[in-house]
Parts: sequence; structure tokens; C-alpha cells
Amino acid sequence: MSGIKTFAPATVGNIGIGFDIMGLALERPGDEVIASKSNTPGVRIIKISGASGKLSHDPAQNTAGVAAMRLLEHLGATSQGIDLEIIKQMPIGSGMGSSAASAAAAVLAVSEAMRTGMSKRELLPFACLGEQLVSGGIQLDNVAPSLLGGIVLARDNATLDIHRLHAPKGLYLAVVHPHLEIRTKTARAILQQTVTLEQHIRQSANLAAFVVGLFNTDIPLIGRCLHDDIIEPQRAPMIPGFYAVKDAAMTAGALGCSISGAGPAVFALCANSLIAENAAEAMQQAFVQKGVQADVFLSGINQEGAILR
Repeated sequence: MSGIKTFAPATVGNIGIGFDIMGLALERPGDEVIASKSNTPGVRIIKISGASGKLSHDPAQNTAGVAAMRLLEHLGATSQGIDLEIIKQMPIGSGMGSSAASAAAAVLAVSEAMRTGMSKRELLPFACLGEQLVSGGIQLDNVAPSLLGGIVLARDNATLDIHRLHAPKGLYLAVVHPHLEIRTKTARAILQQTVTLEQHIRQSANLAAFVVGLFNTDIPLIGRCLHDDIIEPQRAPMIPGFYAVKDAAMTAGALGCSISGAGPAVFALCANSLIAENAAEAMQQAFVQKGVQADVFLSGINQEGAILR
């Protein structure tokens, strides 16, 4: 049978100040998944392209496969055959939500193939269960914006209590991905389990004011808030030349610059596309000066999330 093709976008998890609770969707890059009904019971991953052999064809060891299996279990349709083709269009271990995008695209494709009529919000729990395979727990900062689009705040990951935030028109991102790979579990393992009272106060104030800045379209306030006092200092040593890259972005006029997700990708939030272009070029050159090649992605904030193709 002909398949259902879907696309789910890359994301910027954390947005610097919102570790594990905030993220936004990019327009590009992203992953595609094709889901087709088959006569062989269960989920099969029949083809993976663009992953250089790094991903498992075993559905129980693949975020898209797990997400699809959990959805079929929910539907009481475990005897239904579903074949998946995964088309990776973004780097693995990049800090841009690669695993989350595959899971988000998979649940939407399987839902459409099964004609469930479920909304993307109803599909979120199953995408989370797929992405959990890589992240080691339920964190919504990548999978929620990839599936739903926009800027998402998770009040509580365990109960999937999420909220869309206002995204002021004109905000643009420069995301620069150095040719390095950092696994999410590795980046989490280095983090300290405690913070000081002073760090907590600063981070809480910045996060709260960032949300105010979004809803009030207060661009200068948004810029003043983009300072991560907790996670960025711990992960920066994993990215060669990070602070030089950050300085380059800020000199080019970015509102703020930090690590995208677990890294090594670095994002700069900018007031418009021209500043983003200048920031991206400067960031890329800063990496090159450290002997690291890097790819550039320019994007507005994607309000749609996962879609049919």
C-alpha cells in the first residue's frame, strides 16, 4: 500500500534558560517518516536513509519504532502491520532534537495511516515514549515543539502539562552545528545535581522575565534574559571554542546565544533575519578558527510542528 509521509522539524531545546522545560521548533532541518500498512503484524523499520548506519532497524531500539509501537498498543492494534521508512535530514547527536523529530514524525504518520483522527496533542504521550529511549526520561523540550510547533513551556514533564508561548513576529534563529557529536545521556551525566541559591534566583528571574518579554513583544527584555547560569557553564567545555562563538554572535547583534539542547549545536536568537545571517556567518567563522567545520541553519519559529508531506 502507498504510505503516509510526514515531516517533523528540528528544535532548540532549553533555549538556554529553560533546561528541560522549554523549547522551540525550527523551520528546517527535520526528519521525514513514511508509514505504510503491511500484512506482517507489528512494526518493522524497512529502510533508514541519511543516518550513515548509526541507527538501529530494530523498532525496539529506535525512537520512531518505539513511538509507533506504543501508539499501536494504545489503539489495541498490535497485530496490525506497519512498515516505517525513516529519512534523516538532520545530524544525529547534534543538540537539535534529532531523536525527538523522528518520534514525532512517526506517531503522526502511523496515526494518519490508521485513520485514528487523533490530534497532535493526543499523540504527544507516544512521541515522548519514543524519545525517552535516547534521553533516558521524559523531557518535553524537544519532542513537544517538534510535534506541536511554536515555543513550548512544560510546567510538568511527568503529566505532560505543556503550554504554547507567544512568539513575537520577526524573531529569527541562527543555529550553527559543528561537526562533532554529543550524546544526550553523556551531556546529562556531567551535570551537577545541586545549584546555589543565587543561581536559582538569577535563573528563575531570567526565565520568568523571558516569558513576559515574549507575551509583551519586549525584544530588549528577551535579550536581557538569555543568560544561563547553570547548565551552559558545565557543558561549554564539551564544545571547542564555545565562548568565542558566543562572543561572535553577540558582536553581530544577537539578542542571546547559548547551547542548543545538549549540544554541540549553538543557537543565537535574533530580532530579525538579517542579524541572524550576520550572526551565523560570524559563529561559523569562529568555529573554523578553532579548527572545527560547522554547518549553518537559519530559521524563523515554526508554528506548525509536524505535518503531512
